Amino acid sequence: MSTKNKIDLGLGVKKPVRSISGVTPLTVVLAPRKCDHGTCIYCPGGEHVPQSYTDKSPAIMRAMKLAYDPYKQVKNRLNVLKLMKHQTNKIEIIILGGTFLQYPKDYKYNFIKKIYDTLNNKNSKNLEQAKKINENAEHRCVAMCIENRPDNCSEKDIKEMLEFGATRIEIGVQMPDDELYKKTNRGHSVQDVIDATERLKNAGFKLGYHIMPGLPGSNIKKDLKLFKKIFQDEKFCPDQLKIYPCQVIQDSPLAKIHKLIKYKPYTTKQTEKFLKEAFKIIPRYCRVMRIMREIPKEKMASEIIKLDIRKGVEDKLRNEGFKIQEIRMREIGFNKENLNLNTKLKITKYSASNGEEYFLEIVNKENILFGLLRLRISNKIAMIRELHIYGQALNLGERGIESQHIGLGKMLMKKAEEITKKNKCKEIKVISGIGVREYYKKIGYRLEGDYMVKDL
Repeated sequence: MSTKNKIDLGLGVKKPVRSISGVTPLTVVLAPRKCDHGTCIYCPGGEHVPQSYTDKSPAIMRAMKLAYDPYKQVKNRLNVLKLMKHQTNKIEIIILGGTFLQYPKDYKYNFIKKIYDTLNNKNSKNLEQAKKINENAEHRCVAMCIENRPDNCSEKDIKEMLEFGATRIEIGVQMPDDELYKKTNRGHSVQDVIDATERLKNAGFKLGYHIMPGLPGSNIKKDLKLFKKIFQDEKFCPDQLKIYPCQVIQDSPLAKIHKLIKYKPYTTKQTEKFLKEAFKIIPRYCRVMRIMREIPKEKMASEIIKLDIRKGVEDKLRNEGFKIQEIRMREIGFNKENLNLNTKLKITKYSASNGEEYFLEIVNKENILFGLLRLRISNKIAMIRELHIYGQALNLGERGIESQHIGLGKMLMKKAEEITKKNKCKEIKVISGIGVREYYKKIGYRLEGDYMVKDL
């Protein structure tokens, strides 16, 4: 397969990395609320700011000024993104601020409805109408991410998240060890993580884990053993990771007791050592979304680890001749110079959470990633959990730039349908962002409940 299209470098766009994957993220923050289980010892916040965040975080400061109102937050960010020359017709909504599923029902549904109403620039009667309008709105919600806890992923919780139009769920796993959970007042078990992982994958969600090495009671050797378990044990196997080493943050319970319990978080050198080995473990189907949280130095009660530590680790591995397989490192948006546009289809099959996962990717001979699809088959149910064609965000319907809008998505879908037929499944389902439903309708899918469906 070959692409002969000119590469658009996104000139004139401020902070082009923000939309380099083809979709523009927009963060909306929840009003402060304590978690039902209490407070994890490393967690600040919860009174005037959402739990696990500080009042100096840029996203939180913006939300505070706007009284955590979802309408004002979305409106403000759309205006800013336009000024920065980012495309705003393909938006991924990211909901931050603790555990959304624990909020009162009226608050949750009104919060989501306001987000869609703002994107639509039109007030709706109810959430269903708001979603329907968004299918053809100027600012389409093509994906939605919700932060959550493993013990808030019951079938009832999942039903709500599907109603909201969510496509990606991130759960705080930290390190899958019951002893560490007890020491840090995490409030759930490893079994909760296992159960949540399977339920979320079966529902079609793309799944991210928040990982926290360096917890009280752990060490690098133990952390690396647990990290290997995350990918070697079929009960886990997340699609994405955020790696946030444990730090001592002011206003957290840990800040008050860390000297008493003689706790010392990882130094920069220790963090680099962990990350270097971790990158060697991460498989090609997983994306490392972020490393290090953006916590202001005045809020730190421990050594400050530089925010750009990731780049240093990646450079060291590259200089040693190690080829990192995780997705972000291979995306076309980060590899535009002297790009070979001759591509092929690669399929990785692996077992996970009582199902079979098919990771389809379009790559060139240098392993640069142009597009991907995640297909899960479990109990004769075929579910496409993600379809993503990479490239600088483009206008909907725009053609001929990078890998978007040149037929790669249709090709991946066709292959997924072939695999589904071979597995003797009668239909294939897609968890689709509200603003992408029209795309699937055009290639023969229909809306059935919360999914786009096609008979085979």
